[in-house]
Parts: sequence; structure tokens; C-alpha cells
Amino acid sequence: MFRKAIISLYLSFLCCTGNYATEVSWEIGLTEERKLITAEGVINNESNATVLYLSGLDGNESKNNNLDELVPAYAEVAGPNDINLIVISRANPEGNQLQFPPAGQAYTENTVSHVLWRWIGSHAPDLIIIEPDDDFGFREAITNNGIAGFGSIPVNDLSSTNDTVEYLLASTEMQHSPARTHLERRIARTPLELAEQLASIYGYDFSTPVYVPGMSVIGRLRLGYINEVEELLAPYHNGRSFEVSNSSALAGQLVFAEHAALTGNQQSLLLTLQAADLAFDESGEPLEVAPMHYEMSDSFFMATPLLAKAGAITEDEKYFDMAIRHVTYMRNMLLRENRLYRHSPEADVAWSRGNGFPALGLALTVSDFPPTHPARDVILGMLIDHLEALLPYQDEDGMWHEVIDYPGSFAELTSTAMIGIAIKRGLDKGWLREESFRPALDKAWSAVKIRTSFDGVFINACTSTGKMPSLDSYLDRLAIFDRDDRAGGMVMNFAIEMAGL
Repeated sequence: MFRKAIISLYLSFLCCTGNYATEVSWEIGLTEERKLITAEGVINNESNATVLYLSGLDGNESKNNNLDELVPAYAEVAGPNDINLIVISRANPEGNQLQFPPAGQAYTENTVSHVLWRWIGSHAPDLIIIEPDDDFGFREAITNNGIAGFGSIPVNDLSSTNDTVEYLLASTEMQHSPARTHLERRIARTPLELAEQLASIYGYDFSTPVYVPGMSVIGRLRLGYINEVEELLAPYHNGRSFEVSNSSALAGQLVFAEHAALTGNQQSLLLTLQAADLAFDESGEPLEVAPMHYEMSDSFFMATPLLAKAGAITEDEKYFDMAIRHVTYMRNMLLRENRLYRHSPEADVAWSRGNGFPALGLALTVSDFPPTHPARDVILGMLIDHLEALLPYQDEDGMWHEVIDYPGSFAELTSTAMIGIAIKRGLDKGWLREESFRPALDKAWSAVKIRTSFDGVFINACTSTGKMPSLDSYLDRLAIFDRDDRAGGMVMNFAIEMAGL
């Protein structure tokens, strides 16, 4: 197992029994030179206050020897009513120049600054204790401006009076910080509340019929905004031409497929079949593989659910036969020994969304397959096998990472939402084991809520990514901290799935 199966600070707390707490470790992120930044901690109860000790911002070893022993010592005596503890002892192991709040592109500019800012923000401690050295403006930024969209956190200097187990045990009355209060408000949202919040921002533009805006449009369809969506589709129903010339446009036709399935609209059905029929030659014979796959695992999602939906609407077996033909071809090309998918043959890298696409694509596909079709159980087996392979790589906070199996690569939002949809669908349908996948789903759902603001800003959504030539090129992809149409659609549909709609 790649990452330790341990609980998250805010997502899967377990109350301790007896006098023993739970020791936790996190892979926070990577430095510019790919050095791993880690944290250790003691977790008692999710409702308790949390203290973060932050050492080494100036690049030096901690001058406080007590920090090295604080976590195991506190774990021996802490109980369920005591505060939670996090220690980052080497925050800046390469001694880089830091900047707070960080500027530039994450995570290739001000790398360590971005890593610390986003990670600490998404964990929202109630008090941060730092060594009284050069903090590069950290204290001022976090107290005056708040951190990563969560709010402010008090900061105190590290001293001989607050670096002990006794200090921690005496701090049970500590108040929650504004950042922590904000985080709890995010977590408290119901699935439908989050879906509606995102639906008020995303899904209003389908002027380019591709999958990125299309997923938000599908989300709004699922939420019942049929009339509004039909206004977006009307130009295409009335003859506006467009060319399905790439995989993104092919997957964009899922909007018409979902609309046709929901309403029986014949114009949407015609557009659906025109796109699905691209997988057949002029005489109607199936191609070796669906077109525009570009040797990328994206194609599990870009082509296959459309074929299955066309089959479900028309009851024409050829679409189901083509779907299994396509996924078999792609699986044979891209499946790795560890049962994750490489994004393409160009680099043997298990990219985040390059595994989110197969998880989501297979889940949507098998949902539309007739139970009697001989290939249905084959596709279901592919899905279950992939989700089981992904499970050990879910991190301590419930996230999957930019490179799934690379320690410290950033926790990536879109893939977590896509995998989350697949797991929820699998649990609802009885395909997956409750004891293994329900805790993973709960963690993923909380993690996504934490990283989604009330106004549709997301933390760490990977930018658009085609074939990349190397591991470094995937690790260096832009991690968006902003509104983002791709994340908007995937998170909205995750929320809708969680709502059971």
C-alpha cells in the first residue's frame, strides 16, 4: 500500500478509546527539487480545536528539540476531549525564498509557499505556533488577510511555555479560529445545497459543445432546469452546425444524449446518434476502436458513455458491442501492472484525471448496459478492479493526487470528484463492498466540500492536459485555485450523485 491507511484531520476522525489517541502523518507536498514536505499529528475528535506547530520556514532545522518528541509523547496521554495536534517540523527543507500570500503559478513558482498556504488553509487549525525567525510575511498574511479563502488564524511565537504536552492538555477551552469556523460551514453543506450553489454559477454556456461546459449543463439537467437547458440546446436543434472533430467534442454530445434520454427529444436523439455513429464505417461496420482516442485514457469517458447511452435509448445492440470493443482496446493499451492507467504510452504516468476518466467513464457506461448483455459483467469487472486499485492511493484527507502513485504530488480535485461519482454509483447499485468503499466515499465527499468555496472557487484543479512526455511534465501542471468550468461540472455532478438524484 502506497500511502498509510490513516484518518484525516477533518474527514475521518475516530474518537479514541482509553487514553490513546491516533497518530497521523501527511504528505503535504513537494519542493521545487521534489523533496517531500510532511506533517505528523495526533487526532482526538473532529470537534476539538487544533494547534499547528510550524517550524523551519527559514530553511533551518528547528531550534526546539521538544518538537521532535511532541507527537509521540502527546499520543500516549491525549484523550477524546483534548485538542488535536499537527507538527510541520521542516516546512522549507531547501531553504527557498518564500512569499505569503504566494504569487505565481502553482506549483512551479513559489512552490513551497503555495504548498504550505493551500495545505494549512484546507486544514484550518485554530492556532499556529511558529519559531520567531524570518517567516517571510506569513504571520501578517494569515492574521490580516486570512489563508486560502478560509479566514484568519491566530499566530503565536514558539516558546518554552507552549511546546509541551502539559500546554496541550491545558488548552481544551481553545476557541475555533475564523478559518476553522468557515471550514466547518463548508463541510456542513448537504449534497443538494452544494449542487445548487454550483448550478447558480456553472452550466450557462454551451456555445461550444464540448465536455467541459457540457458536464455542468448535464448537472443542471439532473437538477431539473430543463427549460433553461433547452434554451442552450435550441440553436443546435434548429440547425446550428458544429464539427465533432476531437474527443472533447465527442464527449460534449453526452449533453444531447442525456437530454434525449430524459425528455425523448428527437433532435437531441439525432445529434446523439450522429456522434455515436462515428465509431462505425460507411457500411455500418464497427471500427477497430472509437475515433479520436489519441491513445489517451481520457477516451474511456470521451467515447464509451455516449455509445452506451445511444444503445440504451435505441435498444440497438451495436452500440453496446462497440462500447466493449473500445474499452477492451484502450485497456489493453494503457493498463499498468498496478492496475492503474497510464495516461498515454508516451509516459508511464498514472495522471490523476487519466484515472478519473476511466473510473467515471466505466461507471456511466455500465449503468446503461442491459443486464443480459454478455459484455456487461466484463465492463463491470473492469470498473471494480480499477476502483479497488485506486483505493490504497486515497490520501489521509480523502483526496487522490495529481500523479496517483507519486508521493507528495498535489491533491487534485477533479479526479477525486470523478472517482467519487464512480464509487457512489457503485455503492448505490450494489457493485462495491460497503466496508471498503463507504469510508472512502465519505472521506472524498468531505475533502471535495472543503476545497470548494461558496462562490465556486476550487483548490487544486488540474488544468487542461493532453499527452505529456514525462513524469515532470505532469507534476508541473497548473494547479488551479480559482473558478474553473471543468471542476465546476465534475463537482456539481458528484454532489448530485451524493444527493441521489
